[in-house]
Amino acid sequence: MSSKPHTGPVRLRVAPSPTGDPHVGTAYMAMFDLAYVRQQGGQFVLRIEDTDRARFREDSEQQLYDTLHWLDLNWDEGPDIGGPYASYRQSERLDTYAPYVQQLLDDGKAYHCWCSSERLAEMRERQQKLKQPTGYDRLCYGKTEDERKELPGFTDKPVVRMLVPDDVELTFVDLILGRTNAPKPDDQVIQKADGFPTYHLAVVVDDHLMKITHVVRGQEWISSTPKHLLLYKWLGWEAPAFAHMPLLRDEKKAKISKRKNPWARLTWFKEQGYLPEALVNFLALQGHPPVIEEDGTEREIFTFDEFVERFDWSKINPAGAMFNLDKLNWLNGHYIRELEVGDFASRLLPFLHADGVLPAHPSLPELGRLQNVAELVQTRITLLSEATPLVKPFFVADDDLEISEDARKDLKDNAKDVLAAAIEALEPISGSLGTPLGEGIEWIAERIEKELRAAIVDGLGVKPRLAFGPLRTAVSGQKISPPLFESMEILGKHSTMQRLQALHDEL
Repeated sequence: MSSKPHTGPVRLRVAPSPTGDPHVGTAYMAMFDLAYVRQQGGQFVLRIEDTDRARFREDSEQQLYDTLHWLDLNWDEGPDIGGPYASYRQSERLDTYAPYVQQLLDDGKAYHCWCSSERLAEMRERQQKLKQPTGYDRLCYGKTEDERKELPGFTDKPVVRMLVPDDVELTFVDLILGRTNAPKPDDQVIQKADGFPTYHLAVVVDDHLMKITHVVRGQEWISSTPKHLLLYKWLGWEAPAFAHMPLLRDEKKAKISKRKNPWARLTWFKEQGYLPEALVNFLALQGHPPVIEEDGTEREIFTFDEFVERFDWSKINPAGAMFNLDKLNWLNGHYIRELEVGDFASRLLPFLHADGVLPAHPSLPELGRLQNVAELVQTRITLLSEATPLVKPFFVADDDLEISEDARKDLKDNAKDVLAAAIEALEPISGSLGTPLGEGIEWIAERIEKELRAAIVDGLGVKPRLAFGPLRTAVSGQKISPPLFESMEILGKHSTMQRLQALHDEL
């Protein structure tokens, strides 16, 4: 079974359900949709499929907007911006579906089913015990409500089911998989007892009315394609092209789920401090091959525009790739290091504010200091969230600096002597109170390093790799910190001396 080539503009959609935190798979599908749309000069549609009222969550839709915008996967039509085929929420389109359900009933392509949930559960259990294919047994087919009422397992709130013929076409042509076979469907419910359409009817009606030309979805929907194509045929509509994407799988090759994998939540990546451009690059690699250079080498780092330019359905690997967080972390670290320092500093601000390091709207001096600190930490983190312990010591009062337990335990017996030598060596260097930069100021990293090496390495005979640990602990409170001498320069002479003296007096 195949459809005719579409004429007119390419139109693709992503249609998530607002039943919880947005799934990373939504961004995965949206990215491939958008890449093809931008390549072909078409339109990208966001539609909210909210007919599952039992699992509906109020804040889920806004989370979806926020995370897709964060990834720069922006749509041309949707519930928030409107468009020529509004409404883009299924719950606001209920009157749209009812006539098509009635048409299918009138044409003998569908029928009412009054079976209770208990009766259906017993039927499935019996089929499983007999090792029979599970599916509706058509007890209600051909019966009036009064006739069905005389039989067990009746409910007065019927659903509507498709009447799937025995000779339904089970083969279709897929843009990724080629000629594809699907299992035979049973008599699918297309309208629930509450009058809401099921996904299977609503998606077909909406895709047709919104002139969707290509339906991109995960391979788990292959089994639904024959019944969707059947509905297109019964309603006299041209079917869209189908592309079933490889599933996102974890390290055990299982389909990722929000229940088992915290990173299946799209919001998790933003909370952890991944850059949107790194995540988009990574998701592209889950289905599409790397860039092949002229010399035959592979390049795994590319922009979304480069991805759009070379996008090809035929290049998608149907088997997909394992969702490797180590690979994503490597990509994220690369993208962090490529940022202009001002951009990097601005991206740190939400994390520093959330952790109480900086206010939501820092002062100009605070922003200036942050930019100087950002240069020191940019090559030392993989995630934006990792910056807080490295940045915090530069923004706390000297009296409030806390020494971490691991840093304190790492201090050697000579720590007090090292600190005393450092204080004596640094005292003669001129510098202002907390403002290391300016004409005539000698408090710079090069001078600081020179004096400390002379005093501790040469003067005390401490090995270079052990010489500065106590100073690092005193200045940052951490065992691991940004470069020591540059940190001292940014802190300024006053704060540096205060912190060295405080730890010296404590020991």
